Amino acid sequence: MDGFFHWLGDAIGRVIRTVVGLLDSVFGGLWRAMDGFVDGLTQALGISDSLLSLGVLVIGVLLLISGVRALLRGGVVGGVIGLLLGLLVLGWLIQ
Repeated sequence: MDGFFHWLGDAIGRVIRTVVGLLDSVFGGLWRAMDGFVDGLTQALGISDSLLSLGVLVIGVLLLISGVRALLRGGVVGGVIGLLLGLLVLGWLIQ
């Protein structure tokens, strides 16, 4: 009877180890892909890869998108202000 439980524990342990290894390879590959994307983006823009820089980059891009959307809706003043603020933020970041 002792051999049966040893075999059962070994089988369950191997299944758990396989599942953990599979999940590690999937999420590890995803993490490496995100890291490569962020490294390429920050190197192309000449900025650091800190969370603050990435947050400012997202804010600048959102301001540009907001300006373009306002221009497409016919809001010239709001569109120009949005574009100028986005360019100001991104210009400050990239300098």
